[in-house]
Amino acid sequence: MLETSARLLKLLSLLQAHREWSGPELASRLGVSTRTIRNDVERLRALGYPVHATPGVAGGYRLGAGAALPPLLLDDEEAVAVAVGLGRAAGGGVEGIEETSVRALAKLEQVLPARLRRRVQALNSYTVQAAYRIPGAPAVPPELLTTIANAARDHERLRFDYTGHDGDDTVRDVEPHRLVHRRGRWYLVAYDVERRDWRTFRVDRIRPRTPGGPRFVPRELPADGDVAAYVERGISTALVRHRATLLVHAPAGRLGYLARLGMEARPRDEVSCLVEVGGDDLEGLAVWVGFIREDFEVLDPPELAEAVGRLAERYRRAAGDRSGPGGRPGPE
Repeated sequence: MLETSARLLKLLSLLQAHREWSGPELASRLGVSTRTIRNDVERLRALGYPVHATPGVAGGYRLGAGAALPPLLLDDEEAVAVAVGLGRAAGGGVEGIEETSVRALAKLEQVLPARLRRRVQALNSYTVQAAYRIPGAPAVPPELLTTIANAARDHERLRFDYTGHDGDDTVRDVEPHRLVHRRGRWYLVAYDVERRDWRTFRVDRIRPRTPGGPRFVPRELPADGDVAAYVERGISTALVRHRATLLVHAPAGRLGYLARLGMEARPRDEVSCLVEVGGDDLEGLAVWVGFIREDFEVLDPPELAEAVGRLAERYRRAAGDRSGPGGRPGPE
């Protein structure tokens, strides 16, 4: 039985390595008869692998795409490449797949041999990712994300040192629920055991302690189980140094893309809307609101309007236009 299972894995690896094999080629590689190959192909089909067979002298076997994704076999180099790629995507290199990448990376690292895990960690430590990153968004090591994801998956409590927004350090003992990527940052939604309430933590401020805690029975999250909405409300009500209100000269329905940037447009009338946004730094906030693709006005605070004006002057000078203050008059 063991011999048959090992042979099936080898056969699957061969089918994944090349587009098509003839029966005699596979039989020669595995040291069995072509009849055994036919039987093994049937076994793979029963397991959900769509192995297609073409009859005739020029025919053979090939692995096709099925309705569901069956388990894949990866060699050492492929496993390292996938793990590193998932780590890059988890860090925000590809918009919209950060959370999915962390879940996949956690599953992969669970089964990686120690020698391959060390190679992945070395590549992540000694290579630089030159991908687009939202301004001000802190980098989070992939190994920290997978540590948290594994604890949430296995229902194991986490203990960590945490630096709050006020700079104070505390020790937390939590039941991790979900990792959420919002506004360019990673957040952990967890039940704080000592405070007996749900909390949202910025992952870049977490320093895990080992060992962790015991297993726990998962709790129901407030907000009807909508983790993303829960985190968004927490971010919106969190203490920030500056809050701003913008008047955007476009209907709210045209600004759906702002949700990816953590902004929400509220209709004002048929041709304009209001957008509220907050941040810790006025200059950074001035850059952030520049992602709005429509004309807008800063209603409040006036300090942000001044910061936007300074940024506009810098951009104007960078473009070689001296028509602003201190330059030649522009056309009327």
